[in-house]
Amino acid sequence: MSPHAWLFVCLIVSGWGTQPLPSQEKQNGPPPTATTTTQGAPDDESQLVLAEPDYAVVNLPTTLRLPKWGSSFRLTHRFLDNLRTGTFGDHLDDVFGLDNGAVIALEYRIAPIRHFQFVFFRNNVDKTIQLSGRYDLIRQGGKFFFSASPIVSLEGTRNLRGGHDADGDEHQHGDTGGHRSPSAGAVFSRTFGTRLALYATPMWVHHTTPAGGAQLNTAFIGLAGRWRFGQKAYLVAEITPRTGGYVPGSMEYAFGIERRAGGHMFQLTFTNATAGTFGQLARGGFPNTLYMGFNLSRKFF
Repeated sequence: MSPHAWLFVCLIVSGWGTQPLPSQEKQNGPPPTATTTTQGAPDDESQLVLAEPDYAVVNLPTTLRLPKWGSSFRLTHRFLDNLRTGTFGDHLDDVFGLDNGAVIALEYRIAPIRHFQFVFFRNNVDKTIQLSGRYDLIRQGGKFFFSASPIVSLEGTRNLRGGHDADGDEHQHGDTGGHRSPSAGAVFSRTFGTRLALYATPMWVHHTTPAGGAQLNTAFIGLAGRWRFGQKAYLVAEITPRTGGYVPGSMEYAFGIERRAGGHMFQLTFTNATAGTFGQLARGGFPNTLYMGFNLSRKFF
């Protein structure tokens, strides 16, 4: 079995076998009040929100808050086996992509100031690093029927270095030219009880064209939702239609199923893109393509 397959199996075991955190065991006991199950206590960002348990849907962000000095870690894999080509036997022989290469990403977020999140994200698509900040401006409740969080970010290939790599490697899945792409936008959400959360994420991204070409921009509106169909199980889906500017490829989409286990979230995903940053989402997905993958996240508070 390949290293990717072993990692995948280990993550499943760790995600499903982890015991719930003591505070969350209490929350999973008697039904909580309407206040705690929909949006949590007004001044307690550490409260479990059943309709919004994580900081991302698949690739698009949510409006879930972090307590001051709280943090979260996320690991993502997108296995590079196109499930829309070949036969079922071919994919079964490759364990549906586990024997192929993968686009891997690591994300770490922390809240050094209340209502503000700093996020570091890196994947191996041209060694891209994204640094972003999010401010939780509006919280659903009272006179507000939605939540809103402005976002700004800066991403760059080749670990945020300019120029070109003379020697590429097998982990790069695009051009090797270095360039930077700032982004600005916001994520809006509305939860419905403890079962459903809907999101809209309008974003503007500068310089979405490949390095060396004309600097064109892209605007998109990410639309996403999460539905809790069991005590700890969820269905997720998202699409990212582009609304203007440079529009290559196809619209990115993703869907999956996930399970909450204490402070862990494990998600099995299917998507037509290897995107993880706002710039990569702006460039869309690949036509007639479907990749299997997973997201694994862990809260630390």
